[in-house]
Amino acid sequence: MLKKILIVFLVVFPFLTFSQEKEKGSTSTLKHVPIDKKDKVVKAAADTTATINMYKIITLDRDTTYVDTSLSIKKEYEVNYLRKDNFGLLPLSNEGQPYNTLDFGLTKFNPFPEMGFRAKHSAYMGVDDINYYNVATPYTDLMYRSVLEQGQVLDAFITLNTSENLNFAVGYKGLRSLGRYINELSSNGNFRFITSYNTSDKRYFVKLHFTAQDFSNQENGGIVNQNDFESGKAPYTQRERLDVYLKDATSLLKGNRYFIDHTFRLNKSNPNSLVFHHQFNYENKFFEFTEKTPSARFGESYTTSISDKTRYNRMYNMLGVAYSNETIGTIEFYLEDFNYNYFYRSIILGSNGTIETPNSVSDRINTYGARYTYQKDKWKGSILFSNSITNQSLANIDASARYTFDERNVLSARYQNMNKLPNHNFILYQSDYKNYNWPNSSLNSSFKNEKINNIEFEAKTQWVTASAQYTVLNDHLYFSNDHIDVPLVKPTDINPILVSPKQYGGTINYLSLKVGKEFRFWKLALDNTFLYQKVDQGSHVLNVPEFVTRNSLYYSDHVFKRALYFQTGFTFQYFTKYYANDYNPIIGEFYSQDKKKIGDFPLMDFFINAKIRQFRLFIKAEHFNSSFTGYNYYSAPNYPYKDFTLRFGVIWDFFS
Repeated sequence: MLKKILIVFLVVFPFLTFSQEKEKGSTSTLKHVPIDKKDKVVKAAADTTATINMYKIITLDRDTTYVDTSLSIKKEYEVNYLRKDNFGLLPLSNEGQPYNTLDFGLTKFNPFPEMGFRAKHSAYMGVDDINYYNVATPYTDLMYRSVLEQGQVLDAFITLNTSENLNFAVGYKGLRSLGRYINELSSNGNFRFITSYNTSDKRYFVKLHFTAQDFSNQENGGIVNQNDFESGKAPYTQRERLDVYLKDATSLLKGNRYFIDHTFRLNKSNPNSLVFHHQFNYENKFFEFTEKTPSARFGESYTTSISDKTRYNRMYNMLGVAYSNETIGTIEFYLEDFNYNYFYRSIILGSNGTIETPNSVSDRINTYGARYTYQKDKWKGSILFSNSITNQSLANIDASARYTFDERNVLSARYQNMNKLPNHNFILYQSDYKNYNWPNSSLNSSFKNEKINNIEFEAKTQWVTASAQYTVLNDHLYFSNDHIDVPLVKPTDINPILVSPKQYGGTINYLSLKVGKEFRFWKLALDNTFLYQKVDQGSHVLNVPEFVTRNSLYYSDHVFKRALYFQTGFTFQYFTKYYANDYNPIIGEFYSQDKKKIGDFPLMDFFINAKIRQFRLFIKAEHFNSSFTGYNYYSAPNYPYKDFTLRFGVIWDFFS
């Protein structure tokens, strides 16, 4: 590790020596946040200077942000594998593994049925995660970060406009991390190709992308003897000495997606016109769990080796026509066609020769809907309504509004009322493990739709950031363990984990309040985020900690004649004890449990970050308190959180 730091220093040192030009302070966030338009990035032409607001990042809903090369505490939070602030997410011990959810408010609701295997989708980029670009000159973003033991994370991205109206972008994020425990290697890849185009008269807009993603993980099933881990004594401080449940198991999620969204305005000159809208999305995936030798951890098996493979594909088309008016907004009516096939290449027969577990679930869902969008002056709002035409019971109401007082003060609200179809892996699953097959004669598979009522408020002001969420869940679907643990007689005995889907017949009420505030004095700052959650339910189905906090105390300053800007400080994280969900690698899901609580342990990091022009360096001592505050830190009941790790990362942006 010292060699790596020395290499980084040798790379940075020439910039310290030769970069004597005063920094202009490039700042760019959401378009309603202050931006220094005098920030010069690069010469776009002989007599034209490109400013930072000429490098646009555009979402599918046409919200615009700008490339941000600043160094702030928010950038410190985003230097991770996900490349976003992961407050409310608790990662397992190795990079590229699933994240346990501390903040239920991060859950996104979709009325259409999805494949499932949600834990494996932590880093899977969906349609809304893909951004589109418009840049004055070619823009390149490179991110490198060290991992645990052996490997690295590398995210390379480049975008350019071949003309004012046509943009191309290509990116690839790769991860390989050995980890410190037996059988937990992660090897993930994420490729995306993106393009967007509009005609000069702004009548036709098109956005399209292709993604190819794969997430491979060795699965160890967690540690066997937690007393060895918690003792903190040698030789068990060498994590490879700890015994694990699975030593030859692997899971793989792989998927490709083809997406296009385009609109055409009928009237050539008048913006008050009919607009035709079409969206197409085809995606195919598979999830595979393999194990050379079956483990007693998951009960009896049909075969001498495990090879479970779930295949899935879907095709989505939306066709709409809208009337756009500069005064009243846009009113759109649309039809949706959702066609899916979720399947296996085998069937399971019962003792009497009848089909006990089928091999596929497939259907076509058609819906109609309407959407009203209004954006003028300081207001932006939308109301969406959709309902099924075919026999499936599916409905969705989604209303949101935002009011911008000025660039630093914004209020927003959202309401959702949803009748959601169950995800496919609740309905059907096949495995070489006998207890992991449903539907079967002992399990009622006729699940009802989930009913979700959700309301959110958020205030982003110059003084404080605050949000509140209240959610009511009916007929909530979840996974839990069917096995009742018994006292173990022999050291080799194991209480099996026999997970199956369930539906909670009661009502779950969820409330969350989140507050963020940064205090500044001189060159010091204290950044705070507090989350309070309360769940009202009859049993332990939806499990979250009551209180989560993150606090960063740091110092910032310029040195070397203002050529280098740096920040250094400490981050403290904590959450109260609760019955955290446990992870099951066979189904790629977290499941509810009420046997063991985790939490009530501090997580402390020390960091040093530096910036020279568009080069940013991040060095962090993660969880440096692990050896002196007690070895009781877990990400899930059988999965320890990461030990002390010295990490470093680099983000380098190029504008030419």
